[in-house]
Amino acid sequence: MKVALMTEGTYPHQFGGVSVWCDQLVRGMPEYDFRLVALVATEAEQVVWSLPDNVTSMVTLPLWGPPPARSGSGSGLSSQLLQQFVDVLLDSSPQAQRHFGDVLHDLFDYSRQGNLSAGLASEKAVRLLNEAWHDRWPGSGQAAPTLHDAVTAMQLLDHSLRPLCHTPVQADVVHAVTNGLGVLPALASKWQHGTPVVVTEHGVYLREQYLQNLKSPYRWPVKAVYLAFMRRLCALGYREAETVTPGNIYNRRWEERLGAEPAHIRTVYNGVDPANFPPLDGEPEGPVISWVGRIAPIKDVETLLRAFQLVHQEMPEARLRLFGGPGKGSEPYLERCQALAAELGIAGAATFEGRIADVRDAYDAGRIVVLSSVSEGFPYSLIEAMTCGRTCVATDVGGVSEAVGDTGMVVPPRSPEPMAQACLTLLRDDALRHQLAAAARARALEHFTVDTAISAFDEIYSFIGSGRALPTAEPTAHAADEPPEPDTEPAGLLPWRSMP
Repeated sequence: MKVALMTEGTYPHQFGGVSVWCDQLVRGMPEYDFRLVALVATEAEQVVWSLPDNVTSMVTLPLWGPPPARSGSGSGLSSQLLQQFVDVLLDSSPQAQRHFGDVLHDLFDYSRQGNLSAGLASEKAVRLLNEAWHDRWPGSGQAAPTLHDAVTAMQLLDHSLRPLCHTPVQADVVHAVTNGLGVLPALASKWQHGTPVVVTEHGVYLREQYLQNLKSPYRWPVKAVYLAFMRRLCALGYREAETVTPGNIYNRRWEERLGAEPAHIRTVYNGVDPANFPPLDGEPEGPVISWVGRIAPIKDVETLLRAFQLVHQEMPEARLRLFGGPGKGSEPYLERCQALAAELGIAGAATFEGRIADVRDAYDAGRIVVLSSVSEGFPYSLIEAMTCGRTCVATDVGGVSEAVGDTGMVVPPRSPEPMAQACLTLLRDDALRHQLAAAARARALEHFTVDTAISAFDEIYSFIGSGRALPTAEPTAHAADEPPEPDTEPAGLLPWRSMP
């Protein structure tokens, strides 16, 4: 069976949890023929994963740089269709969501023979958005849209929709390992060839767009249009999928709230190979805290450093070892964190040790493992550490509470004091720490192994690829604690890259 695996800014061009998941899936299913469709920023990205033999092809779809090769000025994109596209983004009624799919399908049809990119960036498109804004915008306050906002918004939408301008891949199943922009080539394959779609979210794509927009460089009118587009697109991805496979129940709640049909959702937890993470032998002599991940704002290393300052004040011999490098574009964040450590007076005790060849060595380096993220799906660092026999302190985001259960301590995000107190409790109480560590390993071995995840997707592919209806499955009941209500590598290559 041929499976088109669609990624955005992750596998095989980046390291991180989603990429680990993709590599596990492909290597764990050698009888399947995988065709990679990777959304990238500029096509300058290097492949960093060694691809197995059952990856038979790879296509990269750049969102930036020159537009896809297509003759014409885009003048064939009718004012009527452009107006419908603008209206459906500015209309907040329920009918607008239903209409969005039809409009996007029409834009895809146009892209088969016309220059969609040029049409979206045209003066006609900018004028229509500018006029619609002025007709609808209440009052004339400081945030009132400007002509520059209209130009910026249409440029963002042009770049966002570039995946529709490429030839749709042919396969038996298309599997989008994300929602949002990453689902566009999956929709193209479905609309062109009738290929069934699977959508997997590790973090909640739309939620991460909301979080990252807080610090994006654009004015509010541009953000409003772009987030409306993202909300419509994510809801369409759920609707068009034969099945949606969130990595945890927290994600499932978001997906249902955004319109995913509950009977089409099947929760599949991430897993690790226990053979790669045998139990660790002993602990470091001193009170050491390990952190493992990609140094990026969504991982909130700054809160971790502030928490460690409080730990260090009460336990001067404590050490914090951070393993991992900055994600692409996050180098300034690493520098900011290093400067913060110096400012807090903990630079000698908190060390940034870079990427490590064997991640198990990072878990071995600490008595406890901490996760400080403001958004996650179902993080590998937790279940890997648990499988090794380490107890964790982790922020209550995404599927973290489902992973940890009662084998560690879950604290609020962006809260240094509770994080510090949890660390101190575990570092001071050897008996409690060892008891929880043993329970963590037992929990991981029971529920979070890679074989379980691979078996689930083998069943999904075999049913959907052969045209059979997939049996419905309720979410598993073994997640220890109910996750909080929905308010997870960050989702999306746009609009966080500065426009040229």
